[in-house]
Amino acid sequence: MQRISETVKHLLIINCIFFFASLIFGEITYDLFALHFPESPKFQYWQVISHMFMHGDFSHILFNMIGLWMFGTPMEQIWGKNKFMFYYLSTGFGAAFLQIILYYYQVNQANEYFSDLNLSSSIISEFYISSKLPSDIINNVDINILKSAFSAYNSVLVGASGALYGVLVAFAMSFPNTQLMLLFPPVPIKAKYLVPILIFADLFFGLSSYSIGPIAHFAHLGGALTGFLMLYYWRRTQFDKNRWDK
Repeated sequence: MQRISETVKHLLIINCIFFFASLIFGEITYDLFALHFPESPKFQYWQVISHMFMHGDFSHILFNMIGLWMFGTPMEQIWGKNKFMFYYLSTGFGAAFLQIILYYYQVNQANEYFSDLNLSSSIISEFYISSKLPSDIINNVDINILKSAFSAYNSVLVGASGALYGVLVAFAMSFPNTQLMLLFPPVPIKAKYLVPILIFADLFFGLSSYSIGPIAHFAHLGGALTGFLMLYYWRRTQFDKNRWDK
């Protein structure tokens, strides 16, 4: 078993503290620390960071923390703590940014319908609070657009998955031929093949109606894309890792 690196250990501890706090204090922790839609009254600026340390249930935090330990430790050992932490947080921000862009798109689709129907702001506000609209209006609007907009406006984004996808990309680019064992089916596969498969799976589920559970697929994609762009820039400019204090 590989030794946990210092920064990864601290991240594991912080995630566990937030998780146990959510078990003790319940819904209020998600109101305060999960990332809400920026136009929601529950949105706070610190949620852009704090949501990375919140998780929905035990399996959610378990798999994310195992992944962070497995793939984050070798990357911190290569980069040092400061560069790793900068990369980790940046990919987390990128994940949240892309997911929020999707939410804005979904909300704006509904708002365009509402604008064409000349709905009052009070009716629109009531819809985003309770999902209720007058029956004659519902008949003039695509119900799927309404559902997506309501869900996006009331979204609760939590988890380290977006940042973890960034770490996965870094691991695959640094150790492309490392054999990783799948759970289902239990067969080995090289990192350079597994990570693209995971990314394309998120792209498929994110663009289709076949998503398995309430998973923020575009957050995964945002973390992976941000990580890839950062690594591409660093390699292209031969970014000097000695600039980062260890």
